[in-house]
Amino acid sequence: MKFQKPFILVFLFFFKITLVQSQGVYRAEREKIHDIIHTKLKVDFNFKEKTLNGEEWVTLKPHFYDTDRLILDAKAMIIHSVMLNDKKLSYNYDNYKLIIDLQRMYKRDEKFTVYIKYTAQPEKVKQKGSAAITSAKGLYFINPTGLDKNKPTQIWTQGETEASSCWFPTIDAPNQKTSQEIYITVPEKFVTLSNGKLEKQTKNSNGTRTDYWNFTQKHAPYLFFMGVGEYEVVKDSYKNIPVNYYVEKKYAPFAKQIFGNTPEMLAFFSKVTGIEYPWNKYAQIIGRDYVSGAMENTTAVIHGEQAYQMPGQLIDENTHENTIAHEAFHHWFGNLVTAESWSNLTVNESFANYSEYLWLAHKYGKNEAEAHLLEDREAYKNGQNFDKHLVRFNYDSREDMFDAVSYNKGGSILHMLKNYLGSDAFFEGLNKYLSQNKYRTAEVHQLRLAFEEVSGKDLNWFFNQWYFNSGHPKLNISYDYNKLRKTVTINIIQDQANEFKFPLAIDIFEGSKKTRHQVFVSGKDASFTFPFIKHPNLIQINSDGVLLCDIIENKILSDYIHQLKYAENYAHKKEALLEVSKRQDDKKAFRAIANAMNDDFYKIRILALENINLINKYSKKAVINKIKQIAMQDTKTLVQAAAIETLGKLTDLELKPAFEKGLQSKSYAVLGKSLVAMYYVDKQLAIQKSKTLPLEVKKIIATPLTRIYLEENDEDELNFIASNVMSGMFLSQNKKIQSLYKKAYDKIAKSNNFNAIQNLSNDIVAKGIQYKQYSFDKVGVNLLRQMVQMQKKENHTNKHQNIEVIKTAMAKLLE
Repeated sequence: MKFQKPFILVFLFFFKITLVQSQGVYRAEREKIHDIIHTKLKVDFNFKEKTLNGEEWVTLKPHFYDTDRLILDAKAMIIHSVMLNDKKLSYNYDNYKLIIDLQRMYKRDEKFTVYIKYTAQPEKVKQKGSAAITSAKGLYFINPTGLDKNKPTQIWTQGETEASSCWFPTIDAPNQKTSQEIYITVPEKFVTLSNGKLEKQTKNSNGTRTDYWNFTQKHAPYLFFMGVGEYEVVKDSYKNIPVNYYVEKKYAPFAKQIFGNTPEMLAFFSKVTGIEYPWNKYAQIIGRDYVSGAMENTTAVIHGEQAYQMPGQLIDENTHENTIAHEAFHHWFGNLVTAESWSNLTVNESFANYSEYLWLAHKYGKNEAEAHLLEDREAYKNGQNFDKHLVRFNYDSREDMFDAVSYNKGGSILHMLKNYLGSDAFFEGLNKYLSQNKYRTAEVHQLRLAFEEVSGKDLNWFFNQWYFNSGHPKLNISYDYNKLRKTVTINIIQDQANEFKFPLAIDIFEGSKKTRHQVFVSGKDASFTFPFIKHPNLIQINSDGVLLCDIIENKILSDYIHQLKYAENYAHKKEALLEVSKRQDDKKAFRAIANAMNDDFYKIRILALENINLINKYSKKAVINKIKQIAMQDTKTLVQAAAIETLGKLTDLELKPAFEKGLQSKSYAVLGKSLVAMYYVDKQLAIQKSKTLPLEVKKIIATPLTRIYLEENDEDELNFIASNVMSGMFLSQNKKIQSLYKKAYDKIAKSNNFNAIQNLSNDIVAKGIQYKQYSFDKVGVNLLRQMVQMQKKENHTNKHQNIEVIKTAMAKLLE
């Protein structure tokens, strides 16, 4: 499962939600009374009622003890009949648990098959979702009656954590493993997708078709999947294994640009784990209104519609590529070997998180991987996560486990473990863990034992502090120089409550010459002494960037300038650049930022462009010409876009040719920045260009267009702006963008534009319902109330009509 981090973080920031760290309830692994052996389903759908008609044959056996009753999870269903060997069984059903009287005692190795006829009613499911998975009704009908002409009719399922039992009775726990068959009957126009192989398709006399999907291997019930819709299937392959992409027809030409690295990912992950991709196909489907980022259903991954991207976006970057890698790696960690309980979610999600680093380093180089690692670490640190253990047996809800500790911190811990063991031992340890537990479940202790068996090292200390404890080192650094002996003593004091032990890399720079020292910190107060020939220009702590920590030290401007020029790790270069940029009145500092625009790594070039100070531009002509050259010629379109944005702030007519070229770019990032830049030197040209753009392009570059339309006071475009206000205010992590859309909200709320007010009100309602678990329905009500008050202060001809629309929207959120 890949959740949408930006949304969660922005909500915490915007609404100041306080997450209380609760001790929770002890959550044991689900007791195994029965083992599921095989699940066979026959299903069809009532689109109008949003229900599923199902027949199930579930084969089980007692796990150890003799038993004469069976308990299955079955949420919000109508149970029509239960049978065993063609005999009706008595049962009790409370809308959550189906308790079946088996009529006799069954022994440990005695298999039996129960038949259940039922109707699933996902709209009546009452369990709640989480920050990662925003709904938990298991089965989702999207535009089932086709009333919305702008949205296709689709059906898809989402089983994690325990929502598969919303559409078929099962033992909905991660410590169960079952093979499966599914017969899916749908109108002929629809394509279906499920786990395993499509063995057969049968046309029925009533205009429907039954697809038979067969999955012979074992996996957990939460990984069951069905997808239905009018999809085009774009075919690819890895060796002799089908790798297919299920997309709406409009996006079929771009499917391989979006997903095309999947075969290489499967090859790379097969290589590093030493285990060849273990399943018979790999399919990916995109679902409308999906409740998370993506989900790793075995051989049938579903992605949210944010995966859809146009060539003008993909030329800048494939923003979904990390998610694609994440879900692929789950097919080893999570699907092949599954966490035996949600408390041990780390053996699923931490590995999937770390696979993103591994893939980026393999495909694009270490800088790209380190930039991603830094972003993940900052997300973990910015949340209220310091007191959470990675392995948690006490929590309020299993959904609480899907957080930046299980994902981001867990991935960072694996990075530290790989560094400590060495890559060869680390990957051999992964192979042993997977080989010993394949098609079964496991917990963190089995992972530790596998690494110990391979490396010969005791790892209790590592797992105790990182997996079974909380926090991370907070290091206070000071230096003592002995000029006579030419030595420097580095003092490291840990300021956090827990004491950590860890290896640490320290670089000492004498001019451009770097000497790296590897030390091991084993106490809360440690000192290390090193020689030097000439007085160091810089001492870089955690110089390889491996250790997850906070560092407090006193550095001066010259330290940061040296660090920006010579540090190797992206986090250190970024830190230095941001510090140096604060002091650009100093010529050396300005020159250091200007030089960073030539950095080999494009993200440093972007940072330099975003932070360079061009006040007194006439004395900085050479640098401006350099930025102009970057805008026209840089190999990365995102760098070109950053350069154009920087030039645009100068409002210099001489720069118009650079903006004109940008308006012709295939890159939407470059196009958007060029429109804004051009607006300040040639308004008419910029507006004329914006009006000729296709609507789908306008939606993608909505933020720069909103800026132009607001400044231009363009009433005709308020309706377009209204469609993007809520996403801009609450889904962006950029404060400038949030501020822009707040301005847009205020303008629309005060306006007499009925259509814009209606559009904004409807969007507030839609977001309020979609993100109700974040209390966004309450936020939406407040926003609508503010709109009513703003309208009352105006003397609009449509005032009463506008207020009525807003109040109608408010009533929907208050239902």
